[in-house]
Amino acid sequence: MIDVEETYIENRVLVHPNDTNNYDMAHGGNVMKWMDEVGAMSAMRFAGETCVTARMESVNFHRPIPRGDAALIESYVYEAGQTSVKVRLRVFREDPLTGDTELTTESYFVYVAVDEDGDPTEVPELETNTEYGRELVETALEGEKESNGHDE
Repeated sequence: MIDVEETYIENRVLVHPNDTNNYDMAHGGNVMKWMDEVGAMSAMRFAGETCVTARMESVNFHRPIPRGDAALIESYVYEAGQTSVKVRLRVFREDPLTGDTELTTESYFVYVAVDEDGDPTEVPELETNTEYGRELVETALEGEKESNGHDE
C-alpha cells in the first residue's frame, strides 16, 4: 500500500518566450504538457511502474501565466483502480521575485500502469494515514464531481 502523501509532487517551469502564445502568455498546450509530465511522475511514484496517459478530464483554464512567471504544477494520486491511477493536477502562476501564487489551471488525469510489453499491470492500494492525506483525497473527489458537472 502506498500513502497519498508519497505521491505528492510539485514542479516549477519558468515561462520563457518560446513557451508563449501571441499574447505573451504560456501557451495552453505547453501548460497541459507540463501537467501531463508531472502527473505521470505522481502516477509512477505510486504504481512503481511506467504509467501512460489514458484520459484528461476537463482542463479548466482560469487565468493565464505571463512570460517571466513560473508555472507551479502540483500533482498527487487520489484514487486507484486495478490498473488505473487518478491524479489531481493544479497549476499556479508564481511570481519568482515574491513567491506569490494564483491558481490558473486544474484538471484530473487518469493514467494506466503498463509492464515492459505495454500491457496494463496491477497497481497497489492507495491509503490515507494522515489527516492531510485524507484532506487531499476529499478535496480531489469533491473537485472532480464539480468539474464533471455532477455537483451533488
